[in-house]
Amino acid sequence: MIPDNYADLLDKKVFWHIATAGPDGQLQSSPVWGGFDGGHFVFSLTRGRQKFRNLEANPSIAISGTDPDNPYRYLEIRGTVVAVDDDSSNAFIDSMAKKYMEVDEYPFHQPGDERVVMRIEPTSTSQMG
Repeated sequence: MIPDNYADLLDKKVFWHIATAGPDGQLQSSPVWGGFDGGHFVFSLTRGRQKFRNLEANPSIAISGTDPDNPYRYLEIRGTVVAVDDDSSNAFIDSMAKKYMEVDEYPFHQPGDERVVMRIEPTSTSQMG
């Protein structure tokens, strides 16, 4: 589903913007760190966030990222949440901190956060550049 000539973006330090629909139908967009597990776009959330509640109610999502080496090159992924995996060990968010910040542990933990990994099955893409 991800075009081969854009797959490199999934390994780069791209800040991905996820768009979800809120309870009143208004769209919410938030930047996240993300990656790809070979079949799914993956990113971390906490259960207390509005975007998590949005995706619980409506699992449709749009994700876009701009190449940090070429601002005229981007990839948009549209898809559906197909799994929500527990990350209470912080293994996934720590791996993202390593990728994006080159540190071993995510430095922004908040007391009481219940971290999860969202797995998105791509249904379509668009791209440019």
